[in-house]
Amino acid sequence: MLYPSIDSLMTKIDSKYSLVSVAAKRARKLQLNARPQLESYKSHKNVGKALEEIHADQLHYRLGEKTASESYE
Repeated sequence: MLYPSIDSLMTKIDSKYSLVSVAAKRARKLQLNARPQLESYKSHKNVGKALEEIHADQLHYRLGEKTASESYE
């Protein structure tokens, strides 16, 4: 079984798309030697580490507003 489970992660972030997006962005930062949020990880891969941080409530996100340059007119 994978740790953390998708069910436990879905209680932290409301959609699978947002979960994948947040985890991928954090994994990229970890790859560029960002400071770890946890003392130890079960996973040795950056995506797994990002998911563990989300599960431990160490990683959060917020929705942003579109700017004028991002509008789809």
